[in-house]
Amino acid sequence: MTTTKIGQLKVGDTLNQYVMIKQSYRGLAGNGKPYLTLILCDESGEIETKVWDSADTEKYATKKIVHASGEVMDYRGRTQLKLKQISIIEGETDIAPYVRSAPVPKSELETGIRGYIEAMEHVGMKQLVTALVDRNEEAYFTYPAAVRHHHAVYSGLAFHVLSMLKLADTMCDLYPQLNRDLLVSGVVLHDLAKVIELSDAITPEYTLEGKLLGHLSLMASEIEVVARELGTDREVVTLLQHLVLSHHGKPEWGSANAPQLPEAEMLFFIDNIDARMNMFDKAFEGVEPGTFTERVMALDNRAFYKPKL
Repeated sequence: MTTTKIGQLKVGDTLNQYVMIKQSYRGLAGNGKPYLTLILCDESGEIETKVWDSADTEKYATKKIVHASGEVMDYRGRTQLKLKQISIIEGETDIAPYVRSAPVPKSELETGIRGYIEAMEHVGMKQLVTALVDRNEEAYFTYPAAVRHHHAVYSGLAFHVLSMLKLADTMCDLYPQLNRDLLVSGVVLHDLAKVIELSDAITPEYTLEGKLLGHLSLMASEIEVVARELGTDREVVTLLQHLVLSHHGKPEWGSANAPQLPEAEMLFFIDNIDARMNMFDKAFEGVEPGTFTERVMALDNRAFYKPKL
């Protein structure tokens, strides 16, 4: 059996191995027949495939281990597996070997993030941020930052946050007019409600709250609840809620409003920088120097060149 990992597969290669179903959802073909889109994964990456003439998401459910074989093809600038065979491995429940994780251990991520929180000088802000992280500790340090596009791995949220904290630290050194505590708080809290928006750390799907409310409004509510319990200063609460609600930059990109604080503007930029750099890393995996990546939908459907330098 071939043991080439998914992350190393190229167009024309053959997959023939055990993998995990990360996502499973129904579709309807132009001829009216149902089909399933499956995202298959191992610890190196993931690939999309189709199961035609089936809508059985119970049989092909998330977290199930399957044996799959097929040929990797190019479909509209993206790799896709042309499935030849797929079978459920009954009784196999150990999904750890198939789960992709952040490149930094969970313990180091927690130590790093808590170090930034401990260094905060504003007592009320520090107390509020600490309480919010503590209440969601296990999920905060294990959940991904997204279902698919960026940092969509085990502990991806914490990895994203720690990278952003390092950027924020540098920006505060370069621009001392920024309020360091406020920006650090915004970074730590901006995506914390992903632990409510998403279902779990391994094969996340959007929850009902995630679909109807979204993590920005969910986080603003969480800040309000905990702040009332702690008696946090109202201006602090309002500023942190503004950072969370505006961190997508524009209403058409999902923000409740546009940033109206320098720290909110900076939060938007460093969030975007880190997310995009992670998407670049993902796109360049397995790409030979001197060739282009697949088209990346989240990066304006562009393909990117990998220099030989």
